[in-house]
This record gives sequence, structure tokens and C-alpha cells, in this order.
Amino acid sequence: MSSSALSVPLHRRRPLVLADVVPGALARDIALVLGGAALTGLAAQVAIPVAGSPVPVTGQTFAALGVGAALGWQRGALALLVYLLAGMAGMPWYADGGSGVMAPSLGYVIGFVVAAGVVGLLASRGGDRSPGRTIATMVLGNAVVYAIGLPYLAASLGIGLGEAFDIGMKNYLLGDGLKILLAAGCLPVAWRLVDKLHR
Repeated sequence: MSSSALSVPLHRRRPLVLADVVPGALARDIALVLGGAALTGLAAQVAIPVAGSPVPVTGQTFAALGVGAALGWQRGALALLVYLLAGMAGMPWYADGGSGVMAPSLGYVIGFVVAAGVVGLLASRGGDRSPGRTIATMVLGNAVVYAIGLPYLAASLGIGLGEAFDIGMKNYLLGDGLKILLAAGCLPVAWRLVDKLHR
């Protein structure tokens, strides 16, 4: 590799996600997947009830999308799939220590799997390298979560999509915006630190 190529920041030399900087192969990937699932489960325990809604405000969405961005689409989606399946099997790490298959909010958790994949794919193409790109990536990830979570919520409660929007999305948009801004600050800064360490 030429000296001019070495002067190019690490994340511009090839489409990496942050996890690719960690040395290792299969054992690393297994640890990252399990760690991503555990992090999401831990973030889910930060839960604030919302009056009139079965869906609390939690740290799950931020964790799920952050895991997708940091691990990439394959490992990120797999981490959230582990989170989903383990919770369905009885692991008490959904919001408020919940588990099982009957919660009206389960559709959001299913959405996390798809959203982590989408966000991870965009991150591997530079979607988490600048604040503007990170915001766009996270907005799309949130949209995927709602696109799956709201119809599931409506079907499970026997209500229309309009009412599902009122109790399952409208009151969460401000919090989502704050989480997106937090991600827009954290992920590009993490990349700058990675670049400094690899110069």
C-alpha cells in the first residue's frame, strides 16, 4: 500500500463498520452478536411507562440501531434476532423484564431485527461517518421499526392504524429525535477516534 493510501482515513479505505476494527474472526463475531443482544436487553430495562399505552419509552431502539450501525447488517440483525428469540423463549429482557410472545409491543422488537440490518448496511456504506448521514440512517431505521411495530400493535389490540399511531408512535417522536441526535454525536466521534488510532 502506498504512503498516499495510508494517509486516507481508515474508514474511507474500505467500507468498514466499527466492529471490523476489533481483531479476530469467528470468536469475535460470536462475542459481538451476544454482546449486542445483551446490550439491547439491558437498555430495555430503562423503561418509562406512558399513560394509555402498552408501549413504554425505553432505550431499546437506541441500542438496537446502535448495534446495527456498529456491527454491520449481518451481525447486527443476528444480534437482534437473538434478542427477539431469546425473549420469546422466556428470557426476561424485554421492556420491564418482560418476555414471551403475547405482548402488543412485540412487533417493535421484530422491527428491531430488520432495522438493525438496514442501519448496518447503510453504516457499511458510510451512513454513520458524519452527523448528517447518521441522522438520515437513524431516521430510516426508526421508520422501519414503526412500519412493523404499528400494524402489529393495531392487530394485537384490535384497533385501527390511526389509534395505533396515537398510542404507539405520536408520543415517542420527541424521544426518538433526541436519541437520533445522540447517535449523530456518538458514531462520527467514534470514527474519528478510530482514525486517530490507526494513523
